[in-house]
Amino acid sequence: MSATPAKLKIDFVSDVSCPWCAIGLSSLEQALQRLDGDVAAELHFQPFELNPQMGPQGEDVGEHLVHKYGMSEAQLAQSQEAIRQRGAAVGFVFDMSRRRRIYNTFDAHRLLHWAELEGRQTALKQALFRAYFTDGEDVGAHATLLRLAGEVGLDATRAQEILSSDAYAAEVRAQQRFYAEHGIQSVPAIIINDRHLISGGQPPEVFEQALRQIAQSGEAG
Repeated sequence: MSATPAKLKIDFVSDVSCPWCAIGLSSLEQALQRLDGDVAAELHFQPFELNPQMGPQGEDVGEHLVHKYGMSEAQLAQSQEAIRQRGAAVGFVFDMSRRRRIYNTFDAHRLLHWAELEGRQTALKQALFRAYFTDGEDVGAHATLLRLAGEVGLDATRAQEILSSDAYAAEVRAQQRFYAEHGIQSVPAIIINDRHLISGGQPPEVFEQALRQIAQSGEAG
């Protein structure tokens, strides 16, 4: 490869309440660290709601997963342990004892849209994943969202204005429709240069190999 890093555009379609999205992001970040100097990634987080009809009070995690996927309690426990182990392998901490409810994530996506305009989107996405999966916080609650926005350097007053209005609601819905119309039905969906799709919370090695191949193909910027 040349001395100049290959520029890759990466659209990371995901939901804040998706555990495999948290795993996928940690894996992708490790892969990009390994490719440092060879690849320069332009990362954009795109919205996807797993439960767009979820009410403001949320729903018990166990009840929700059993109802939605028909899991038994034993299957649920097995699945959660597998997620915990996969997270640990890439340095992400899942505390299943704290994550007790599923919440509506639309307002989180509105803040993430704004955070991209402010250059703080990745930091906010990481903070939201930690708040929900590690600390068990309600990432639909405005108080939580305002605190996280402030912690990653966003203007709290502007964040409050956004949450108190319907700011960026149309933009988020438009992005969600765009990816749905282009066949994205599950997340994480990682799209490279608008044409290559990597699905699921893959190990770092899978991301590294795919990104290296795309970078070496000559289509990168």
